[in-house]
Amino acid sequence: MFIEPNNSGERRGSIEVICGSMFSGKTEELIRRLKRVKIANQKVEIFKPAIDVRYDEVKIVSHDATAIHSTPVDHSKKILELAKDVEVVGIDEAQFFDEAIADVCDTLAFRGIRVIVAGLDMDYLGNPFGQMPALLAKADYITKLHAICQQCGSMANYSYRKVATDGQVLLGATDTYEPRCRKCYDAK
Repeated sequence: MFIEPNNSGERRGSIEVICGSMFSGKTEELIRRLKRVKIANQKVEIFKPAIDVRYDEVKIVSHDATAIHSTPVDHSKKILELAKDVEVVGIDEAQFFDEAIADVCDTLAFRGIRVIVAGLDMDYLGNPFGQMPALLAKADYITKLHAICQQCGSMANYSYRKVATDGQVLLGATDTYEPRCRKCYDAK
């Protein structure tokens, strides 16, 4: 999304949320948008939660191995400290951040920064995940992506956990999760 200057010449900030199930291409879309920002020579900072070390400790990496450098942070307010003199902020795996992430994104947008956030909108139980509902409520633009159901080939928007374990957060990939449509997810 192009951020138009307002009448005073200042940039207008915004919040873009990319959401969907596991394997729907959220991180890939985030990386695509951020690479375009870099091509346009805009100043950008990219962040991910420090707990996400599945593919790389520093880079944001999609399931198809597309990657971009990021800064891991353990608390969302750290983003406010590190996002100085930038035009765009990218944030991956927003569902893993603390309760302040929506307010952090709001603060950045009010500073005139374009904020692009990606995250799971639902957990493996089909419930809203973390602070994603708050981010979706504050978003100026929302892109909901779908995967392909591994059972029937329909559009999938659920993340089915294939391993029996408790706890909302379990980092994993195809060995742990698969995308499913509503019908196949319900048939568990």
